[in-house]
Amino acid sequence: MEFHKSMRVSLRGRPDFSEAKLQQQITDDPSLLGLGDLVVREAERSQPQGGRIDLLLSDPETRVRYVVELQLGATDPSHIIRTIEYWDIERRRYPQYEHVAVIAAEEITSRFLNVVSLFNGHIPLIAIQVQGLEVNGAFTIVATRVLDLMTLGTDEEDEGETVDRAYWQQKASPESMRVFDGAVKVVQSFEPELTAKYNKHYIGLARNGVARNLAIFRPRKSYVLAEFGIPHSDELTTRLEDAGLDLIAYDVRWKQYRVRLTAEDLDSHEGELRELIERARTEYGG
Repeated sequence: MEFHKSMRVSLRGRPDFSEAKLQQQITDDPSLLGLGDLVVREAERSQPQGGRIDLLLSDPETRVRYVVELQLGATDPSHIIRTIEYWDIERRRYPQYEHVAVIAAEEITSRFLNVVSLFNGHIPLIAIQVQGLEVNGAFTIVATRVLDLMTLGTDEEDEGETVDRAYWQQKASPESMRVFDGAVKVVQSFEPELTAKYNKHYIGLARNGVARNLAIFRPRKSYVLAEFGIPHSDELTTRLEDAGLDLIAYDVRWKQYRVRLTAEDLDSHEGELRELIERARTEYGG
């Protein structure tokens, strides 16, 4: 087997390369950034207050939009501010989508990482280092993610104070608690040993005291918010909406389907509820 040594080359220093060429390469193949199977919604997207977004990418499955700022050379304050500013403008203009700020630069400096670490978790920001390499005389571009979205803890890791059923009966209503009980019975048709686990911020499920949240529930006064950890699917979403379930927008960061359940849903949409539980059970590990 023959190995070839790679040598890093400066993108900014190459006379035959430019930021516009980098933009075009990513436009031709957005997968170069390593963010998944994205599509280009627009290049050089004009902003109302002036300026242009280098690239606006989107994920057709999750409907997340990525506001991308490109830079040859090292990150500098102006590009950082511009990235966050454009992200903020886009998310305000189109609140129906989740937006992620992305800065792709040739060199992600330690100063940049120190600064963005101060607000990581408040602003969804990804930093990607884009480097040029020469391998056996051939030139290529390699993208490495050096700062990712903050990993969110699960509800199981942040259960909060343990409470009893009386707490939720007072907080919600007798009607919504009956809806909750009905939903739990559907869950128990799959796993009879599961019981309700009452926490201050939500009601989960447990087996012998160990959390097993195939679904979590938040009873309100007039309905129950049920959340299922299932990857987004256009086909599933369409079927649930066509069936008449009251869906809340898919939670991309938590990867959850969220449904408002009423007493009528337990009868008219039992099949859809069973499917959600079964899919969540598969994702949870059988």
